[in-house]
Amino acid sequence: MVLPGLQSAVRVFPPKTTLKFSPAPLMSDDIATPIVYLNGNFLPLGDAKISVLDRGFLFGDGIYEVIPVYDGHLFRLAEHFERLAQSLAGIRCPPPLTTVEWIAVLTELVVRNGAGDLSIYLQITRGVGPNRDHAFPVGVIPSVFAMATPLIPLPAEKRRTGVRAILIDDLRWGRCNLKVITLLANVLARQQAIDVGAYESILVRNGQITEGAASNVFIVRNGILLTPPKGPLLLPGITRDLVLELATTANLPVREEILTVQDLISAEEIWLTSATKEVVAVIELDDHVIGTGRPGSYYQKMTALYQSFKDRVRRRFDL
Repeated sequence: MVLPGLQSAVRVFPPKTTLKFSPAPLMSDDIATPIVYLNGNFLPLGDAKISVLDRGFLFGDGIYEVIPVYDGHLFRLAEHFERLAQSLAGIRCPPPLTTVEWIAVLTELVVRNGAGDLSIYLQITRGVGPNRDHAFPVGVIPSVFAMATPLIPLPAEKRRTGVRAILIDDLRWGRCNLKVITLLANVLARQQAIDVGAYESILVRNGQITEGAASNVFIVRNGILLTPPKGPLLLPGITRDLVLELATTANLPVREEILTVQDLISAEEIWLTSATKEVVAVIELDDHVIGTGRPGSYYQKMTALYQSFKDRVRRRFDL
């Protein structure tokens, strides 16, 4: 699963692999009916079916990735595959495809859905067992599902004015560094924010900030960009790492550091990062105004750096 030397963005190309896809090039001509990949076949979303005995359906026994696509380029693919491998190893599930096969599947999926700007959702479950039993079934084949849908960016108004967030207790399990499909705690946390008109819930465990319900967290304090260090209680975000890289390249001071509730309340700026929404400024946390109550100067710098990086990705045709 490790991809040595693979560039962060991959331009789609005809797959060269031993995988056997459907002979007719089934293409989507309607974004409402995307073409998906399921266990070796490309087919319309409405025709994709799984067994009720699939362990993802019964137990949430599986992992996933979300990969942005910009103008047909798979974004930070090596980093996504590395995290995918770590998640599979973490749940003791064998990798169902080789690196070459993964690239073939995902690039053909992008082509069949018209390239452009997309969001790929990739899910792997342990597979279909003979019955409902907590123990791992013997000899099962993992189930693989992937779909590409239009990438919906953060609304321009929210990017310009910022968003509200709330603080809530982190009630999740102890292996949040694995990107598993058992997301009920995250779903409830995000809904708790939506119910009070906020954009995101920021999670607190033992007085320390972990991450958002579906995002990583940054603050700016005394001109330094800070984010919680990686560990078992937060997801190693691909966008998080890219923000740190861009800040370092631009000579913006950065540091990984344990953050508390008071650190957030007194911060000059708060950001949320994720694959599909990129970088979002938080201007109000619970009843506390953050900084000036508007996206700050460091956020403006990072937004410009991030968009410039995406523009370079869009122009790459070297692979």
